[in-house]
Amino acid sequence: MDAAFTAEQDEIRRTLRELLAKRSGPAEVRAAVATPEGYDTDLWHRMSGTLGLAGLALPEEYGGVGCGPAELAVAFEEAGRVLAPSPFFATAVLAAPLIAALGSERQRAELLPRIADGALTCALAVPGGSLSLALGLTGDNADASWAGGGRAGGVQARPVDSGDSGDGGDGGDGGGGRSDGAGGRALLYGEAAQVLDGHSAGLLLVAAHTGGFARSRTLLFLVRGDADGLVRERLPTLDATRPQAVVQLRDVEGELLGEDPPNGPGVLGALAAAGRTAAVMLAAEAVGAAQAALDRTVEYTGTREQFGRPIGSFQAVKHRLADLYVQVEAARSLVYCAAREAGQGGLALAAALEALRTVAGETIQLHGGIGFTWEHEAHLYFKRATADELLFGPARRLRAHAATGLFEEEAASCPSERV
Repeated sequence: MDAAFTAEQDEIRRTLRELLAKRSGPAEVRAAVATPEGYDTDLWHRMSGTLGLAGLALPEEYGGVGCGPAELAVAFEEAGRVLAPSPFFATAVLAAPLIAALGSERQRAELLPRIADGALTCALAVPGGSLSLALGLTGDNADASWAGGGRAGGVQARPVDSGDSGDGGDGGDGGGGRSDGAGGRALLYGEAAQVLDGHSAGLLLVAAHTGGFARSRTLLFLVRGDADGLVRERLPTLDATRPQAVVQLRDVEGELLGEDPPNGPGVLGALAAAGRTAAVMLAAEAVGAAQAALDRTVEYTGTREQFGRPIGSFQAVKHRLADLYVQVEAARSLVYCAAREAGQGGLALAAALEALRTVAGETIQLHGGIGFTWEHEAHLYFKRATADELLFGPARRLRAHAATGLFEEEAASCPSERV
């Protein structure tokens, strides 16, 4: 594999780094997370509209740039360096690929260009707070437990008929018929917690049960951010740079994503595919954050003096910094290997999360007393490391599930032979 970056990738890195250096320093990040949206809307419009990041991996026919995962990973690594809060991940990595894979041609033509130019932000609402399992990161998402159960758990969808909506529509059969509603419309009832950027997204992709208990299956529905009966509340979180919300649906009308899901790409398969990409982007983001924290630590140890000399000149400190550097570079190699050759994103994410957790902890320690203070940005990196493992890990489960997939692929490609 050629590990060198292309001129296009280098330009993405340079342009985004320059913008974020001006608009997303520690003070700006703190100010952005305190806004109702949880991010700097003007910065997001520059990132998505001017630089085209929201549509970086979308097809050109829908207003995207048509780049691949490697270019997207470069952008996420730079965003991770400054912990820039934005709807980038929720919109471009979670929602857009699902719309592209499962949506009807009308839905793709209507939604993807608005996502590509940054006019529409999206969020994926999964009941039960098990986003990592729904995406197939820590287990097989064929186990429907992540969706909240069949009869009453999670979010339930029932068909829209003439008694539910004044604009008419075919009624549901109340028993064994299609429960995704006439024309793909349904009323959704339930709750989803820990929805990334769910409080501000203009469009929600909601995973809901259809078909009743006997024929229950999980489908995705499109819900407008201003729909009647939709209640969204931003949650207090450990990592304020990655906003989360609880989404309550009280007979909220939604539109089925796609036209005939049984004959199209499976919902679970599309979620797992989005999860593989999400793992790489989260890993790239974590590597960027780890590198930034390490750079700050190296700079500080070169200026802080003890016994008349910089502490960075002590051999013990040099060894600690060298070990951190090796761990970060190893994680970065795994990230771009997974991005360029469709490798195991779970392994890359596990390595990146461990690297960020280790570097963030050492950053606090090597900064001494100031590293423990609220005023210093070291705690922001430590909180990102801890929160990401809680949301998408832990690393041991990511690694175990990825290893299971590797063994299964090896067994399929090399069947045993009798001697």
